[in-house]
Amino acid sequence: MVPEPFTHNSVDKVLHFQYNESMKIRAQKSNLSGHIQVPGSKSHTIRALLLAALAEGTSYVRNPLPSEDCLNTSKAIPLMGAKVDLGGTDKKIGGCWTVQGAGKNIHLPENVVDVGDSGSLLYFLSSIAATFEGWSIFTGDELIRRRPVHHVVDALNQLGAECHVSQPGKTVCPLLIKGPIQPGTVTTAGEVSSQYISGMMMAALRLNGTLNIELTNPKETPYLTMTQKWLESVGAKVEISEDFKHIKVHGPVQIKAFDRTVPSDWEGVAFPLIAALLSDSEITIDGIDGSGTQGDEEIVSVLKKLGADIEWDKEAETITVRGGKNAKNGTGRLSTESCENGELHVVISGYPDAICAVAVAAAFAEGTTVIEDAAVCRRKETDRIKVMTEFLTKLGAEVEEGEDFMIIHGHSPVLADGSVNPAFKLHGGEIESYGDHRIAMSFACLGLGLKDGESVVINDAECCAVSFPGFFDAMNGINAGFKEV
Repeated sequence: MVPEPFTHNSVDKVLHFQYNESMKIRAQKSNLSGHIQVPGSKSHTIRALLLAALAEGTSYVRNPLPSEDCLNTSKAIPLMGAKVDLGGTDKKIGGCWTVQGAGKNIHLPENVVDVGDSGSLLYFLSSIAATFEGWSIFTGDELIRRRPVHHVVDALNQLGAECHVSQPGKTVCPLLIKGPIQPGTVTTAGEVSSQYISGMMMAALRLNGTLNIELTNPKETPYLTMTQKWLESVGAKVEISEDFKHIKVHGPVQIKAFDRTVPSDWEGVAFPLIAALLSDSEITIDGIDGSGTQGDEEIVSVLKKLGADIEWDKEAETITVRGGKNAKNGTGRLSTESCENGELHVVISGYPDAICAVAVAAAFAEGTTVIEDAAVCRRKETDRIKVMTEFLTKLGAEVEEGEDFMIIHGHSPVLADGSVNPAFKLHGGEIESYGDHRIAMSFACLGLGLKDGESVVINDAECCAVSFPGFFDAMNGINAGFKEV
């Protein structure tokens, strides 16, 4: 599948990648210019598809993200009686997907559910499947079969399910679930993942009573707010305490079909944002979501603390970014000097998917950046703390890691007067993505800020399609100059 480009620049400028397996991409110094629009939010798209499947009638999901995770969701919900029509837009940004909901006829998945590499789909749909009488089975690709599901097993068993992993002594998929679960109270660890908690909140729509979720140490809380807003939009009554430790969802809810437009994906916005800051660039990112439902928008505040020249026009739904000599200060120098005690501390637990982008930006910022409360980042597609530390160090950065933190001792390429900084030691090299889309995109952006003659080669770069289909095409539309090798 070849995603179509979606920049506002002339398509003649865009190199169309084939996104083949084992694709290698070379990234080197480049100055960006023009407009780019990122696709719709993965988190919103998957929630929209699942709720549309539960609804009575035909729903329209506009501007869905045509990524692998979302396409896998579109393939999964027909197993429960819904019908999905992608309208030939499975490759197109800005399309419209039609879902004929199963409503009262929704049923147990009629086959094994293969979630691919989608943790969201796994954790969301497994709880929904647990509301039915009978067995359901969940599996996925090699990466998903490394991600823990013991927290799902424990939570669903508390609610009356019979839930197991298929391999004795393991804590990963294949996952076997016998429902139905019942309304009641479940106590679970909020720091493991927010996704299965959102899954239980959606499952509660089918329960004849109230589901009480008691969380210890809740993390990724903006995603719980996102789920709450989606559930309330389809008629559910949801109560969440201020500290997110107590969640109530009152069921049952008969969902009516809806027509919704998916907002732009802040997780995708992060990459052109940081890329522009690392070079003599000026770009505008269009279609910015200002609803406040995506925690990843906090990256703007983080980068501004480093002195980044970023203008967010919420009325026009645009962000303009100026880096290097195009910045208002004439240098684009990023630094922690104005931060308290001369260090930037980033509590990443509310938006953990931004850790890769933040770590790259920190490597180009003079001073020390501490990314903390990051333990959940070890349980994503890869152990992102470990992988980012490994390859940033390989490329010359000074990085420390702990169980739930990263410390980056960064250096700007320039001094305050704009002259070359001799302490800047970042250089090129070869990077393994390990199939993690955010690892691949972050190091591709890093390569754009290196010295002349240096480059980064990213192996298995095709994995970017998981969350940002056509990423390299889109970036080349603003002069990134990515090349396949």
